[in-house]
Amino acid sequence: MITSNSTGNHVHQHHQQKSHSHSHHRNLPKRIILVRHGESEGNKDDSAYVATPDYRIPLTSTGISQARQAGLGIRQVVSDQGSSQNWRIYFYVSPYERTRSTLREIGREFSRRRVIGVREECRIREQDFGNFQVAERMKIIKETREKFGRFFYRFPEGESAADVYDRVSSFLESLWRDIDMNRLQQNAADDLNLVIVSHGLAIRVFLMKWFKWTVEQFEYLNNLGNCEFRVMQLGIGGEYSLAVNHSDEEMQAWGLSSDMIADQMWRAHAKKGDWNEKCPWYLDAFFDSLAETDESSEEDDESKEFLDCV
Repeated sequence: MITSNSTGNHVHQHHQQKSHSHSHHRNLPKRIILVRHGESEGNKDDSAYVATPDYRIPLTSTGISQARQAGLGIRQVVSDQGSSQNWRIYFYVSPYERTRSTLREIGREFSRRRVIGVREECRIREQDFGNFQVAERMKIIKETREKFGRFFYRFPEGESAADVYDRVSSFLESLWRDIDMNRLQQNAADDLNLVIVSHGLAIRVFLMKWFKWTVEQFEYLNNLGNCEFRVMQLGIGGEYSLAVNHSDEEMQAWGLSSDMIADQMWRAHAKKGDWNEKCPWYLDAFFDSLAETDESSEEDDESKEFLDCV
């Protein structure tokens, strides 16, 4: 039985919780930058995997140069081409040798004052292809993957892209908790930039999860080049978008369809909380044909709303 006194206490506690939630201000990172590692010995020669575990494969001298160049490029982005002084940076890095070496070279472009911190994160490591990899066997396995489908094919003794998607999704949940608790922000006046140094597949499934891309859309995505990076930046309404820093031509070259590019353009200007999944192009990926209205002779206000979004 609930007494009036207990009800009053419950209402008071609810009011306190509500007031606390309104007073808690979450400072979103201005940018989330995803960087693939520099050229590794394995990228240069597949035989490197025969005797060296994947996580120990080092960068080549070219990879080291690429990483230094990437550091310069990232600094230009986070400083708005040198015009901004109020910015800081926080790094996440895969535990593999080639990603840690890439981070080390990127870090040469930043002073200690600019770097808030760094965290090694196992969930953004490379897809597990098995243990020691024999070149001829891996060639046959990768040919089989192309026939089966890149997302669901699981390497013998290793992982599928779907497995990587699951652990990257877990990492994203932790990332959002860090953001929500303001663990990464030291000064609200500074623009916070998160840089994630990872691997090609992990970055692609990160983007897939974030932007709600389908498995079919994933299959068309091209891998990043060594030390290429993708910049997700807050648009004017508070949604993250690739279109703020990247052109349509770039996104098309990455394998994004015209609908996916249109969605990025929408995100660059959308208000926080808007829901673009109401747009017909997204629904058409799941349904053969949806009538515009319940009755063909009537106009449906909700359908009009669908058609208004870009």
